[in-house]
Amino acid sequence: MKALKTLAVALIVGTFSLSALAATEITREQAKENKYQLIGEVSTSGEAKTSDTAIKQLSKLADEKGGTYFVVIAMNEKGKVFASAEVYK
Repeated sequence: MKALKTLAVALIVGTFSLSALAATEITREQAKENKYQLIGEVSTSGEAKTSDTAIKQLSKLADEKGGTYFVVIAMNEKGKVFASAEVYK
């Protein structure tokens, strides 16, 4: 029983910790003010059906690129959502 409680706590803490690691959307002004370093761009593949899903995809792609922050620079919603972002750290 104690092992089950420990496992449950570990899963809950792990879930919150993973979401804290996601790249954060910021504005260009914030990037400039904080002098974040631009490290590249990312784009979604157009599989998202909502802008929220596209933003989550951009966050994941920014993480994979080694970024901490991203700025959405383009979004097109025509049935499916395509989006691009600049990645900063």
